[in-house]
Amino acid sequence: MKLTVMPERFRLAETFTISRGSRDVAEVLTVTVEDGSVIGRGECVPYKRYGETMEGVEAAILSLPQPVARESLDRHLPAGAARNAVDCALWDLEARRSGRRVWELAGLAAPRPVPTAYTLSLDTPDRMRAAAQRHAHRPLLKIKLGDEDDMARLEAVREGAPDTRIIVDANEGWTADVYGELAPHLLRMGVALVEQPLPVGQDDLLAEIARPLPVCADESCHDRDSLPALKGKYDMVNIKLDKTGGLTEALALRDAARDAGFGVMVGCMVGTSLAMAPAVLVAQGADVVDLDGPLLLAQDRDPPLHYGEEGAYPSDSALWG
Repeated sequence: MKLTVMPERFRLAETFTISRGSRDVAEVLTVTVEDGSVIGRGECVPYKRYGETMEGVEAAILSLPQPVARESLDRHLPAGAARNAVDCALWDLEARRSGRRVWELAGLAAPRPVPTAYTLSLDTPDRMRAAAQRHAHRPLLKIKLGDEDDMARLEAVREGAPDTRIIVDANEGWTADVYGELAPHLLRMGVALVEQPLPVGQDDLLAEIARPLPVCADESCHDRDSLPALKGKYDMVNIKLDKTGGLTEALALRDAARDAGFGVMVGCMVGTSLAMAPAVLVAQGADVVDLDGPLLLAQDRDPPLHYGEEGAYPSDSALWG
């Protein structure tokens, strides 16, 4: 078995901004696992917020013993981007060796298209209103917020897309006082969900204040070990493969979260269709799906994941799985 890692850059269609900064390209690592003539692929997005770098994640992947089994990956790599790319590549390899789809190997039902959110990045109220108007036909808009102009931004988006379902993501950008002030207005404007309003380490306050609309843990939830600390603070968890360490743990987290009474959101980093393909399997039956990474790109993989009237479609085997 031969394992290789390739850094790649994919241009974004527009600058993407959240409360922590902006970017114009998606930087990903593509992992290829070869077993004779059979090749499996996976992708990850190293994330600075979690102490990851392109170089560090690549080194971690290349340090793995060879050959490596998917079932033992968690003994060699922690939850995170490195394990995600290898885990997904090994699932893809297993599917191609067996002539079966990954969903069959995992004992899942045949996947169906999933409606997905489309993200409007942080910008001026006028620009966010214009963006909302352009995307008002979509069933769900996700709004990036996180500073003192958030009320004006939200009102502008609602004006631009008066009938569209909206969720908001503060990316840890609010205080408890700010959230308490904004929550009634979020309800008034029909916001369905608020994602990670408070910073990790300060979110214990969510257990002490009213939560008039569902609150979803993102940065506070990585894998199943995260769940006990979230009880009483969050109503939902956002499952991202780059946090869980791949499809294997993402499926296990989904089941454990539901068993613990949490709603399930399935999200993504800004990556390509290769990263979204396994996430579509996790997104089956999810309460909220946010797998719009390829829709934010100016260029994507070939072949890409198909997006249509029903949302993100399960991948063709030529792409993954």
